[in-house]
Amino acid sequence: MGARCILAAAECVLYLRRRASGGMARPGEGEVQPMKTSIPSLVLAVLLAPAVTRGAVTPASPAGSQTLQAMSGAFEQVARQVMPSVVQVFVNGYGLDPDAGDVLTKQQGTASGTIVDPDGYIVTNAHVVTRARRIQVLLPTVTGGGRGPALARPEGIKRDAEIVGVDTATDLALLKIDAHGLPALELGNSDALRQGELVLAFGSPLGLGNTVTMGVVSAVARQLKPDDMLAYVQTDAPINPGNSGGPLVDARGQVVGINTMILTRSGGSEGVGLAIPSNTVRYIVSQLREHGRVRRGVIGIQVQSVGPVMAAALGIPQSWGVIVADIDPDGPAAKAGLQIGDVIVSADSQPVGDVRQFGINLYHHPAGSTVTLGVLRGTGTAEIKVGVIERPEDPDTLMDMVRPEQNLVSQLDVLGVTVDKKLAAALQPLRKPSGVLVVAMSADAAPPADRFRPGDVIHAVNRTAVTSLDDLRKAVAGLKDGDPVVVQIERDGTLRFVAFEID
Repeated sequence: MGARCILAAAECVLYLRRRASGGMARPGEGEVQPMKTSIPSLVLAVLLAPAVTRGAVTPASPAGSQTLQAMSGAFEQVARQVMPSVVQVFVNGYGLDPDAGDVLTKQQGTASGTIVDPDGYIVTNAHVVTRARRIQVLLPTVTGGGRGPALARPEGIKRDAEIVGVDTATDLALLKIDAHGLPALELGNSDALRQGELVLAFGSPLGLGNTVTMGVVSAVARQLKPDDMLAYVQTDAPINPGNSGGPLVDARGQVVGINTMILTRSGGSEGVGLAIPSNTVRYIVSQLREHGRVRRGVIGIQVQSVGPVMAAALGIPQSWGVIVADIDPDGPAAKAGLQIGDVIVSADSQPVGDVRQFGINLYHHPAGSTVTLGVLRGTGTAEIKVGVIERPEDPDTLMDMVRPEQNLVSQLDVLGVTVDKKLAAALQPLRKPSGVLVVAMSADAAPPADRFRPGDVIHAVNRTAVTSLDDLRKAVAGLKDGDPVVVQIERDGTLRFVAFEID
């Protein structure tokens, strides 16, 4: 025991010397100041200390352990609160395989979803369910909240889901299952997020359901390009494939974002995850529930954010606002007198700092309303009232219309859709505003030399005009293997003939 006490005393001496020197100085780092307590008296005090019976010592809790335990308990509580509201999404459908020449193939995948309404409404990403033929969600099994052995949870209940609406612009989709009384999560205020705030990401990364990871808010409004309409919540919480559609929650358990993508060079998480802000999710969900799609207001212009370089070069008095880069000659902006080069600095008296702010303002204007724009033109200013119209549906939803059993033309090994007025308006100007748009190649197609590509428009077969999918089927109905055929197509605005033998 004496040897142990002496050793303890020596350690105390070293500690006190360092304290007296003003810090834990390393050898050679400054001079140790004399201590008021003598070494002999300190050793004597240690030696005279009451003896402790071996085995009766109760280790003291490390400093700060209670704080760490409280923090751990808080995270655990948030996880218990959130996890019952996070589902796993299973999708079967069709997709384009770029490695096989844009062939439409059967595909399966898993992702995540977030329950946002007790009556069975679930938010996920649009890219998860695009072209899906069947969607199922796995509701997690809710277990007791008490601590117990680390046992595997029993598998939850699978339910078929239907798509209420999809918005490809924000990469959000709303699903509905036949269920009631589900544990829904509350959408928080993403505008109140602060950089450095703790967040938790939930989902099914790589198919591993009921997973939670932790990180901080790395950025509150990350735009991938300067003129992007959508700004993301960036986090370093590990997010991987399969997390898509799961919630990003704050310390209160409120949803502040829906996980949507990662920026990576390796294919896995590198600490740069992006989530769609909850305020955007709230607006999109309300639109999808009410209309089945998002009804956005537009005025027929293309705008770009004004930065310091542009402002200096064009003599614009401030380096913010949006400049009109292009105008639809038949749109409401042109009719109201807006011109290319005008700088919009306000909308309905609200300042417009960049493209995102301008777009958000217009989104909330219904078709038929009017927006008042504050405009800089040369050295003067003006207010211009412009009517708002509804934006046409996104042509990216075209693949949602395609089903092999309905759109396959087997003799040509293509999947096509009829070019009607609506589709023709969404495509680049066509030489002939009709025909059949080639959307994808059949999975049974022979390796094409230079026959068809997605985006081609078929106008004729062997001099027979084709204006619809039915016309195309009739034109090729009598062809058999070995028969020669000449197909007139339009590609990139140019007409051409494609000649080959049916195989």
